Amino acid sequence: MSYEIVTLPSYRAVGLKWAGTFDEIVPHLKHVIRQMEERVEELQHKINPDVQLGLSYHVIENGFTHYAVYEVSEEQEIPDGMTEIRVPEWQYVKTTHKKGEDVQKTYTDLHLWLSNSDYTAFREAGVDYYDPYMPIKHEHYPVDSDPNDPHFDIYIPIVKK
Repeated sequence: MSYEIVTLPSYRAVGLKWAGTFDEIVPHLKHVIRQMEERVEELQHKINPDVQLGLSYHVIENGFTHYAVYEVSEEQEIPDGMTEIRVPEWQYVKTTHKKGEDVQKTYTDLHLWLSNSDYTAFREAGVDYYDPYMPIKHEHYPVDSDPNDPHFDIYIPIVKK
């Protein structure tokens, strides 16, 4: 695995929000992601139409809040049933999960890299997180990614230890 330190500028994203426990991921979260794929044409002002974002925040005990969204410009109105999220400029460690590999191993390796690096996962002040290692996970899925064997980029917000 290779790891890169990158800074992404702040951005606005619009799409569908889901919150639940790890036990509810299948089929509920997968349904929300598919629903976003079906409704993507409602977003006329996408910045990068080839990448669906999966933004996860571990603010629920035994679960998380997930945004299945696309980056959009300020001109984009929020369609019925959708929500917006604004992501500030953050520094991230970036890696790529490759098709055919085990997602759990990708995240285990990333956790090991973080533990041995000069960085730690970023936590927003005043927010209670239930994942001590990677409380915020951003995944960037190319639209041609196979949901049963996906490839995607992982971005974990970080700060110096």
